[in-house]
Formats: sequence, structure tokens, C-alpha cells
Amino acid sequence: MCGTNPMTNTNRRHWLAAVAASGVVAARSSWGRASSPDRAPTADMSPVEALDFLRAGNTRFVAGRSAAPNRDIGRLREVAPRQTPFAAFLGCADSRVPIEIVFDQGFGDLFVTRIAGNVAATENIASLEFATEVLGAKVLYVLGHTSCGAVTAAAKAAPVPGQISALFQHIRPAVRAAKGDVTAAIHENVRLQAQTLVEGSTVISSLVSSGKVIVAGGVFDLETGLVETIDLA
Repeated sequence: MCGTNPMTNTNRRHWLAAVAASGVVAARSSWGRASSPDRAPTADMSPVEALDFLRAGNTRFVAGRSAAPNRDIGRLREVAPRQTPFAAFLGCADSRVPIEIVFDQGFGDLFVTRIAGNVAATENIASLEFATEVLGAKVLYVLGHTSCGAVTAAAKAAPVPGQISALFQHIRPAVRAAKGDVTAAIHENVRLQAQTLVEGSTVISSLVSSGKVIVAGGVFDLETGLVETIDLA
């Protein structure tokens, strides 16, 4: 269920058909429509508006104009009784990718799961089901990053200590699809994990099909700070 099948041409065609049928998006909306840092996410915000809100936050971060909203003790006390994140993330555990900072958000705005290689393991899928179905997150975002150690290690397939190699089974289909090119594999891995989230969860697939949630993907550039949109189709 968690990305163990190779991304063959047949599987890719099935994935593209599922994308078209379910309304999964590849983050094609404009970067600036929700650009005001003073504007707070609202319960009636559409999934597309929520995605634009994220992208505008990254634009501010890259430009050195981060508003750093919702990061004080007052905001923490406000959300302490109840959380209503507008977006949920499957991201890498890398210390250089603090997702709230990358997208210029604060306490209670994002529901973040992080694991090396941003792989859609069962436990992460369960957490993201909770974020979308129960908490109401409108965007489910898979975020990879440049120079990803997990993808690089999976591509090398060298012996590693402990249980690190347990991650490789989730990533190697992307490495094979990229023909061993690490940079391409990082992009392919975002697509693969997004596919796994939708195909591996009836909860998530139902929310996507009904238009309540959109799935998006990107790769964070460690040099520029920019999140590059990944076309999931």
C-alpha cells in the first residue's frame, strides 16, 4: 500500500486516469491571489484559495518579507482548545525544511507530518486522514526538497545501519522511474507519494473526489528557498 510497486507505464496510466477522475491538482493556481500577510485563513476558504495562501507565503519567504504570522503566545493560547489547520503536509524530516517557516505560517495553520524521504507510510497516511477528514484541512501537500539524503541513499542502495533501509522500499520505485538520476528521483518521489496517499486511503480519495481537498506537490530548493511546483499528472 505504501509505494512498494514499481511505477510502470501501466501503473502511471492508471494514476493519470485517477488524477483526472478525482480532481487531484498539480498546484497550477496563481502565486499572488492570497498574497496579503494580514489576511487570515478562513473556514470558508476554498481548497484552491488555501493553496494560493501557501504559495503566497513562500513568495514572501523567498523575497525576505516573511510576515511571521501567528507565532506569538497569544496565537498559541487562541488555538490551544482546538486546532483547525487549513493545510496538511507530508514532508521530509530534514532539519533544513521547517515547513511553517518555508510557507510563512504559524501556530495552528498547518498540520505537518515529517518522515525521512517524505514517504507515505501507513502511520503518516493515518495522520493525514485525521488532518483532512476530522480537522478540515483543505490542501494535502507532499513536499520534497533538493539534496534529499533519503532519496540519495535509496539510489545508491548501499548497506546502511539499523532500520534506515526500511525507507528504501517506498522510494526505490521513484528511483527506477527516474533511471537513477537523483534530482529527477526527488521529483518523481513527490508524485509517487501523492499517488500513494490517494490510492492508499479511501478517506483521502473520497475527500478529493468530492472537491473538499486538493492534493499538491512541490520540491523545496535549499539554495533559493523557493518551492518548485511538481505537476502530479
